[in-house]
Amino acid sequence: MFDYSVVIPVFNSELTLDEIYRRTAAVFKELNKSVQFVFVDDGSLDTSWEVLLKLKEEHSDHVSIIRLNKNYGQHNATFCGMQHAKGKEIITLDDDLQHPPEEIPKLIQRMKERNSSLVYGFFNKRKHSLYRNLGSRLVRKTAERFLDRPEQVSSFRLVKRPVMEKIFQHHRNFIFIDELLWWYTDDIDFVYVEHHKRKFKKSGYSYGTLWKFFTNMMIYYTNFPLRLMVYTGFLFSVIFFAVTIYYLLAKAFYDVPLGYTSIIVGILFSTSLIMFSLGVIGEYISRLYTFQNHKPPFIIKDYKE
Repeated sequence: MFDYSVVIPVFNSELTLDEIYRRTAAVFKELNKSVQFVFVDDGSLDTSWEVLLKLKEEHSDHVSIIRLNKNYGQHNATFCGMQHAKGKEIITLDDDLQHPPEEIPKLIQRMKERNSSLVYGFFNKRKHSLYRNLGSRLVRKTAERFLDRPEQVSSFRLVKRPVMEKIFQHHRNFIFIDELLWWYTDDIDFVYVEHHKRKFKKSGYSYGTLWKFFTNMMIYYTNFPLRLMVYTGFLFSVIFFAVTIYYLLAKAFYDVPLGYTSIIVGILFSTSLIMFSLGVIGEYISRLYTFQNHKPPFIIKDYKE
């Protein structure tokens, strides 16, 4: 088994792969630690796969390469790479060199100092384009608000194998790695690292992919849409009930057209019942959703028999 595995999801990165390998390998040579590289080609449209084949041929003893049949997204590709990692501890690293490999020792040192199970590298300023910063901030703020996760999480992380292996039981078609990891440990730490500008390619996250990731995260990993349905149904049922009372009082004390009150009361009363019933159904679906996610009821940090 290797001391570390470095998992790198790859998408259209033909110009950076050699440099990523060279610089990362130099870091672990300096640390005197064995390392395995796991590159996952996530449906690249350039010659990334050919570059990876060459790396595999030159360094077959510690380089593993995986090619997916289409683009599944960064988290899904990283999840795939984690399942093939053989290191005692696993580092995830982007393919664009915005996370400098030379910052890896900071993560390792912080994990040793705090005996953490998971360490994130986070940045004072992310050097993305404006729209990418806005999109990433939206995702991070959503995770912070609805998933109760700090904003500092990033794709530059170091995780111990026992924690990582627990997330492999999840097999849904959309994976949000950070949420899964946070289900299984609260021994989490953070360390400042540098964040560099992208050297070559443009971001693989377009407006469409960012929006798709955001909506998938909301639907798969939160019950907010269901909760919104519950609260909306309850609110409208109360409003419609109040309006019904108003028209009944208007009929009793004021001169209103014959039949008007009965029609309005009938419509509003039936609508309030429908909205309230939808809210109740939404609450049951919310409970079923929580149950099917298999969130653990407790986590054993230490065990001595």
